[in-house]
Amino acid sequence: MISYARPNQTLINHLTGVAARAESFAGEFKNADWGRWLGMLHDLGKYNPDWQQYLAHNCDFDIGENAEDIGNLHPNHSAAGAIYATEKAKKVGLLAAYCIAGHHTGLPDYDHVIGTGGALSTRLQQRKDLSDALRGNPPDEVLSLKLPVSPPCGKNIQSEYCHLWIRMLFSCLVDADRLDSEVASTPEQSSRRIAYLPLPDLAAKFDVYMRHMQEQAPDTMVNRQRQVVLEMCYNKAVREPGFFSLTVPTGGGKTLSSIAFALNHALRHGKRRVIMAIPYTSIIEQTAQTYKGIFGDDNVLEHHCNLDPDKQTEWARLAAENWDAPLVVTTNVQLFESLFSAHPSSCRRIHNLAESVIILDEAQMLPPEYLKPILSGLRALVEDFGITVLLCTATQPALCGRIGNQFNGLEKVTEIIDNPTLLATSLKRVQIILPSDKDCRSEWADIALRLQQYEQVLCIVNTRRNCRELHALMPAGTVQLSALMCGEERSEIIQDIKNKLKNGTPVRVISTQLVESGVDIDFPVVFRALAGFDSIAQAAGRCNREGKLGSLGQVFAFNPPKSAPPGLLRKGEDACKEIIRNHHDVELSPEFYSLYFKTFFNKVNDFDQPQFEELLCRNAFEAKFQFRTFARNFKLIDNQAQQGIIVQYKHSIDLIGQLRRCGPERWLLRKLQRYTVNVPKKFCKKLLDRGMVEELFGIYIQSDPGLYCPNIGLLDDSVSWNEEMFMA
Repeated sequence: MISYARPNQTLINHLTGVAARAESFAGEFKNADWGRWLGMLHDLGKYNPDWQQYLAHNCDFDIGENAEDIGNLHPNHSAAGAIYATEKAKKVGLLAAYCIAGHHTGLPDYDHVIGTGGALSTRLQQRKDLSDALRGNPPDEVLSLKLPVSPPCGKNIQSEYCHLWIRMLFSCLVDADRLDSEVASTPEQSSRRIAYLPLPDLAAKFDVYMRHMQEQAPDTMVNRQRQVVLEMCYNKAVREPGFFSLTVPTGGGKTLSSIAFALNHALRHGKRRVIMAIPYTSIIEQTAQTYKGIFGDDNVLEHHCNLDPDKQTEWARLAAENWDAPLVVTTNVQLFESLFSAHPSSCRRIHNLAESVIILDEAQMLPPEYLKPILSGLRALVEDFGITVLLCTATQPALCGRIGNQFNGLEKVTEIIDNPTLLATSLKRVQIILPSDKDCRSEWADIALRLQQYEQVLCIVNTRRNCRELHALMPAGTVQLSALMCGEERSEIIQDIKNKLKNGTPVRVISTQLVESGVDIDFPVVFRALAGFDSIAQAAGRCNREGKLGSLGQVFAFNPPKSAPPGLLRKGEDACKEIIRNHHDVELSPEFYSLYFKTFFNKVNDFDQPQFEELLCRNAFEAKFQFRTFARNFKLIDNQAQQGIIVQYKHSIDLIGQLRRCGPERWLLRKLQRYTVNVPKKFCKKLLDRGMVEELFGIYIQSDPGLYCPNIGLLDDSVSWNEEMFMA
């Protein structure tokens, strides 16, 4: 009797097809035999005659990722292979069992935790699942496949990296399973996964672009220094893979120089792709657009939550599933939550990190309370998976040596710039002007009067409330920017600001810190509320950026009426004040950044908020990992505490109408993301209770026309917002 994986594919063909793909994927990190073993065993449970009978009577049923969670609609098929693996190889089999048991529902916890699904330890005791599968007489090529012999996890199964090695194997299996199923079930979709240019061709395109740029660029001090940075990146690209840092002041050409290093390093050392991770979507949109102009749209994958579906090709949607593109531009959230996820669709892409170059742009934005797992993960990628990591920033954080007297950071980080201090001096374009009395606070009315002395000025404050309060005191025409505006309006406003600056038109802007990193604007004068020293330096990067003033731009740091909100923002402000009390002058230099971050890290209480040590390291010797619990804890953005509201702004009104008529189609929801404002859930509930927001298909939609005001954002004077609502 022939067993089937699906109506149009025999089970043995599926197993061998998945095994071949997983073998190829895992071969990138020298564990091809593990990939093949997992592929051959993952659907062993489908030999169960009951499963085959179920398939015969439900041939139109789509067995998706969550099928096993939907009321046991069909016999369990993932436990049999996991049990068989442990019976064949005990501890080695246990490592494989996580992948096999979770290939549809996600990597499980070893021990049961309420709310995380079935524990692996429990599922391995259900031996009937294996005996039922064996009743279907699986062929010898499945049951007699040789055990893997390649050493797991860099030969040290007890290391803190073992959990990540299992994730990488899991990624290989899940991607192989999905791709093989796609060929059998939707071959037309599989055929649309287009080939893309190889890295040597992309490097050639980049060289042509840079030669053109250099020919057209005016001979200025800033452009000469950018050329020096670029040449250093080319020269250091030949160094052996590992950790690198690129410490370049804002406006020094990091975006292009970092990709120059990554491409040439990848060619020199046989890397497969370049992945750039960026803190904010506002920076991604600008950076991805630059790269697409150089390499072509089909060679750059832009993966974040604010994509406009009208501008996203079908190839991009497919490639986003597994990052199978030569150049990926994504967010820190996508990168690290994928790396530590337990969910199949998120984990699916991470095997494609192997033998790549990862650029961490604005590395100072890595969240301190997650640094322990993040730095451990980066070390594992470099040591065991052939990855080079480039930490790219103007304000290099102190990630080497002892961090906050709590744990060891990175070692052997090669700085690309020969003399970062000299470069900072050469690119000095601003003067930092500190308040004369560092403990005396200024009132917003006084700040407003000072700002009105300048025709082109940017003022950056710490919270949304501060932004709104100061903006209310400014003359008509003053621009406000905050995350209480939807992404579509913010993009329009930033473009308008750029146009006015370029044309010499008066423009005054009050903004939260969303403009500090990667937004390419160039004001002659910038005001910055006291905050972390890295924030002040980033604000300075929006001042005299191109060095065209003929003199130093002015950056005024001021003491706002109230301290920053409690938490990391307050700790950054306190660390900054501690430093400037002991220094009359502040220079934007690597030495100051190092001093600041050491002071700041000493104030951080916990670098392991998701309990990395407890859940993934403590019981590594026994291979007992709490994958799902850790993934639940590891949320760089707390989506559980926030609720998105789709606001009425320009085209969104028509889109909301389509949502009412057609329902929540995927393309429509992705398009509506551009018109979403996130607020704390408790405030969303207040708006819902007042009838200002309505729930439609589980989505929250603005219903009161006065709730969103262009040029201001989400507002309602009848609701008592508190400081949490107005944090940037």
